[in-house]
Amino acid sequence: MNDPKTEFEFEKEVVDEALLDNPEPRCPVVLLLDASYSMSGNPVNQLNEGVMALYSALRDDDLASVRVDLSVVSFGQNVNVLQDFATVSESKAPKIEVSGMTPMGEAIVRALQSIEARKADYRNAGISYYRPWLFLITDGEPTDNVSEASSMLKSAIASKKVIFFGIGVENANIERLRQISGSPERVFKLNGLNFKELFQWVSSSLSSVSSSRVGDTLKLEKPSDDVFEFEV
Repeated sequence: MNDPKTEFEFEKEVVDEALLDNPEPRCPVVLLLDASYSMSGNPVNQLNEGVMALYSALRDDDLASVRVDLSVVSFGQNVNVLQDFATVSESKAPKIEVSGMTPMGEAIVRALQSIEARKADYRNAGISYYRPWLFLITDGEPTDNVSEASSMLKSAIASKKVIFFGIGVENANIERLRQISGSPERVFKLNGLNFKELFQWVSSSLSSVSSSRVGDTLKLEKPSDDVFEFEV
């Protein structure tokens, strides 16, 4: 009769092998992307190009390519994890396809839960990590109940468990995004469909973070004036 597995042995079995193969500290990043029907056509095409540009830029940075841990989640007909947490050295940019409504509340809850689960993965593997980043990009407003999501997001921001950026595109309800996050200074309106410029700034910021030491305080470079419409 086999001996029962100890808790330690069980934890060893569930550790992500990619974390064991790459002991570099990680910066977990979730891209939470609106894939509702209103994003059809040029908006989703530009968004896909922007995501590809982000992957390409991070792949060209030796440290960021092995330290930035990207997860890409879309929300439309359903909330779909298009790419679970992985570095760009071991993954490729997924394609966003549109469908359905805008279940933003469910998407935010799923994203925050996945971040906490990933942090547990790091701890199990003995990997240090930077504060997680969460980017929410939408051209509308939620079509589901966001009370739980808003409470969780506000708590995570206030307790410094996540760095949040809300990006509104075209007809997005910017004021609603600010209410949901409780952090109006972290919600911006994208200038046109400048997704490439947005993700170039994201990649530059993540490169700065990944080249620092865990726990360092950094002042990130502001995006250029052609990325955000700061007057809204």
